[in-house]
Amino acid sequence: MLRLIRTQGHQHLRPSLQNGQHQYRIPASRNFALSTKTNQASSAPPPPTPTPPPKPTKSRLFRVGRAIILTGVGVPVVGALAWVTYDTLFETHGDIMHQKRPRHVVGGPKNLVMTHGCKGSVLKAEEIHQNDPRQRLVILGSGWGAVSVINQLDPKKFHVTVISPTNYFLFTPLLPSATVGTLELRSLIEPVRRLLSRLGGYYLEGRADDIDFENQLVEVVGVNDSDGRKFYVPYDKLVIAVGSESMTHGVEGLEHCNFLKSIGDARDIRRKVMENFEKASLPTTTDEERRQLLSFVVCGGGPTGVEFAAELYDFLSEDLVGYFPAIHLDDVQVNIIQSAEHILNTYDLKISEMTEAKFKRDKINVVTNSRVVKVNPTSVVYKDKSTGKQQEVPFGVCLWSTGVGMTPLVKSLVQKLPEGSQQNRHAIETDRYMRVIGTPEGTVYAIGDCATIPQPHFVEKVMDILKESDTNGDNVLSYEEFQELANKIIAKHNVLKVFLGRLDKVFEEYDKDKNGTLDLDEIRAFLVDAEKGCTALPATAQVANQQGKFVGERINTLHAIENDPVAVAALPQFNYRHLGSLAYIGGGGAALDMGQGLVYGGIGSEYLWRSVYFSEQVSIRTRLLLLMDWSKRALFGRDISKF
Repeated sequence: MLRLIRTQGHQHLRPSLQNGQHQYRIPASRNFALSTKTNQASSAPPPPTPTPPPKPTKSRLFRVGRAIILTGVGVPVVGALAWVTYDTLFETHGDIMHQKRPRHVVGGPKNLVMTHGCKGSVLKAEEIHQNDPRQRLVILGSGWGAVSVINQLDPKKFHVTVISPTNYFLFTPLLPSATVGTLELRSLIEPVRRLLSRLGGYYLEGRADDIDFENQLVEVVGVNDSDGRKFYVPYDKLVIAVGSESMTHGVEGLEHCNFLKSIGDARDIRRKVMENFEKASLPTTTDEERRQLLSFVVCGGGPTGVEFAAELYDFLSEDLVGYFPAIHLDDVQVNIIQSAEHILNTYDLKISEMTEAKFKRDKINVVTNSRVVKVNPTSVVYKDKSTGKQQEVPFGVCLWSTGVGMTPLVKSLVQKLPEGSQQNRHAIETDRYMRVIGTPEGTVYAIGDCATIPQPHFVEKVMDILKESDTNGDNVLSYEEFQELANKIIAKHNVLKVFLGRLDKVFEEYDKDKNGTLDLDEIRAFLVDAEKGCTALPATAQVANQQGKFVGERINTLHAIENDPVAVAALPQFNYRHLGSLAYIGGGGAALDMGQGLVYGGIGSEYLWRSVYFSEQVSIRTRLLLLMDWSKRALFGRDISKF
């Protein structure tokens, strides 16, 4: 018998024990309800078919993984299809206006093939000009100056063609770091074609042999053309930025030296350095041969020579001991031979003295006030300029880094320009607008190491200057007359604007007798100092970069106002602004010359040096490569592979 008991709002079946067995009792009041429910259940229709249980849901991790896979595969596919569609419908392959032209059209004084720079467009200059409204700008070279011009140009105004024997831009300030494996060579270069893509420009891997200024044609020979076939490239405007060659100073035996101006030079030095260390480690190498192999001589104490010596010292002190246990650090000798009284003589004197002291601690032998006389196959002979005594030092690697000279193209151009227009023996002379003197005005520019701005010779013309400026004829200059003279000088030589910034102070400084006028001797003293302020600009990347930016901005502006002589005359002259000089001196230190006596070479100077050069890179690609190279060197040391 069942008994149903309600307890706290719930129904329970409470068992009762009768005759030793459990029985369940249900209250009588519930019997009727229970029987009714039983009858209804028996007479009710059968229950519906049960709904199948829901399918198990996928985990969140599964859904995320599927989304990533679909995105990774789908996006590239869709992007590729979109690119192919765009390329097919909208992109122009080649230069359509020239596709139907004959392939081999010749012309010019030498009856050579004439090209516009683009595929299939071998046309005469007149035909090209009629079919393309943009001005034809030809740039010779792919260095700092050329790239700076490219970055400033408006693609709607110019059809740009770059002619260079190397199809890449080289970041030369970091080239010494590649000679010992601190940086990889690929990290220092950027393809020219990639830089030209913004302009839709063209690149020709060739070397300019000559320039016809009258017909505005550049004569070019292909670098990889074994037959030496030449062709013409016409231009409306031409920028010469071919750089320079190392100056020999008439020294005999330079074929035994290495240079450091290109990727090939850095690769050769790196291979030779590693060959010498490997050969010096052999048990069959004599002590005399080992001393010669492990002696490194740098001829020239400029930034390139100093930085190479510093990088070599870092390699010796950080990697040599671990990789070459058979060679002791004292067996290696590094020598720098400098003709001036100090290394880094173009920097502040404090920088030079600090670097010399650092090298002395590092046992790098610095020989100053000495001139290289001869280079033998395994030794360098130099002479002390004060005593005349000659000495000889052996070498395994000799780096020649002493000044810059003309390339063959620049030499030929200087000779063919009108007589008297070019006086400099080391570079092409330009005016303050970087236009080549002696060429049709406004068509030919020269920038970088191959160009120089002629310096004034005020002292030689002191009497003429006094006579011209002395308006009242009393043979002295009043302040008003001096002010007029200063304005004329600044108009011709903008670089003296800072020197003549406060005319009242300048006048007071040179008025030695304090009579309110400048006599002949006082004017001569003023002109001597003015000449010193007009010194030739150094052959550095900083100068070439600023000149390239100036020329690029100028020809962009000229495109709209070229027929307005008043507006053209109002354009500014080139004004070099020195932003400081940098040099790595080894051991985690760098020399920073900010100008005006501000120098630094202490803690963190290496990272300042790196950050400056990092910011000057021309692409994100080279920035990332530099970061990886510096990180690899810090983690694993330098790459000492020989290839």
